[in-house]
Amino acid sequence: MKTEWIVSDPSIMMGKPVIAGTRITVELILEKLAAGETVEDLLEAHPRLTREAIQAALAFAAEALRADVVYPIKVPA
Repeated sequence: MKTEWIVSDPSIMMGKPVIAGTRITVELILEKLAAGETVEDLLEAHPRLTREAIQAALAFAAEALRADVVYPIKVPA
């Protein structure tokens, strides 16, 4: 993963990880993809975004989830 794509600064978007040089958060990219938007939709809606940046956001999220943390998930009754 190219780490220079993702940055975090407390003065930008409350320190959430963003695409460098933008206010586009990794969270926003994940939410939009999870909601069914395509990479092409994201690129059209955010002209400063690139395919490489989206890939970097996905890689960043995957790496963040590799941490040794337990995420309790409640199973519906």
